[in-house]
Amino acid sequence: MNLKDKKGILLDIGCGTNKQGPGWVGIDQKQYGDVDIVWDIEKTPWPLKDESVLVATASHVLEHIDPHKGVFINVMDEIWRVLKPGCQFAFVVPYAGSPGFWQDPTHCNGISEATMYYFDPLHESGLYQKYHPKPWKIEMCVFKQEGTLECVLRKRKMKNNYGKK
Repeated sequence: MNLKDKKGILLDIGCGTNKQGPGWVGIDQKQYGDVDIVWDIEKTPWPLKDESVLVATASHVLEHIDPHKGVFINVMDEIWRVLKPGCQFAFVVPYAGSPGFWQDPTHCNGISEATMYYFDPLHESGLYQKYHPKPWKIEMCVFKQEGTLECVLRKRKMKNNYGKK
């Protein structure tokens, strides 16, 4: 796939063997059948240009990202960097503390609705002020009966009053 010819990339983060479909670019740490970019997503920057992605998805990936020493925040900032302004990032993870989260010994990053409050500078909790990551707008963040959390975030513009790093 020639990434230079695209007006915008549809990015499937951690796609494994189940990339979203034709036209999507898959990034994963191993060369599975449909992976277009072999890359450890915990290593930033990714081999993608700023604002080159139209939409990004991640299915059962973020719970594997090391939260220690800000690695998870760095990954979220990297997704923000590659997304075009105003575009969306949708993801699903096992809900923090659920049996689905604890059953896999490689799950190390529990994510709940409150985790996302740290990424939205306009959320009423004020938690964004703790770390000042790149700004997101929480458009949807829902606990599902099967024990998953589904979220849609939209890239916000950087503003000085958000309190940059």
